[in-house]
Amino acid sequence: MYCKYQGIQTIMAIKNVVFDFGGVLVAWDPRHLYRKYFKTESEVEYFLSNVCTDEWNTDLDRGEPFEKLIQERIAKFPEFEEPIRFFKDRWEEMIYCAKDETVEFIFELKAGGYRLYGLSNWSAETFPIALKKYQFFELFDGIVISGQEGVVKPNDEIYKILFDRYDLKPYESVFIDDKEINVKAGEALGMPGIVFDNIETVKRKFAELK
Repeated sequence: MYCKYQGIQTIMAIKNVVFDFGGVLVAWDPRHLYRKYFKTESEVEYFLSNVCTDEWNTDLDRGEPFEKLIQERIAKFPEFEEPIRFFKDRWEEMIYCAKDETVEFIFELKAGGYRLYGLSNWSAETFPIALKKYQFFELFDGIVISGQEGVVKPNDEIYKILFDRYDLKPYESVFIDDKEINVKAGEALGMPGIVFDNIETVKRKFAELK
């Protein structure tokens, strides 16, 4: 459906800026929570590499129920029941602050007439917590959350959901994400992308696209 956009150069003005959230607008890191619980950094890393892993968290982002996945982890790692339960019960401690410079950037973009959209891998159960905590989400004209759609980046389908739902032309949009694989997936569908590393680099690359 979107093959016609592949290979198109950025010759039209950018009208839409699409943001990933975790790692771009908010600082999300389970280590911020588990460093309060475990005594050593090696214990933290063992837990996140073997118990509540990135792959397990991706299942949450895909829309799997927290309680189901938590009970499965507890059955497999009963000695870690308490910290496993923290992944839901103390989840808010993992999004410990907003990235102020990126927040300032979205205010600048909004004032400049750009339309803002979100495309984020995030559990449907925990995203409402972030919405309540950070008012800047109100600036967005539309948001697509993986846990609500049942599909995660970099799967093409979630990008197509964004394009269709908000009638976006990929080549009039730019996608900012902290994972290169997600940026490249958008680029393959005709949407220019910027890998987020620091805000100054993002602003410079964005200016080059305009």
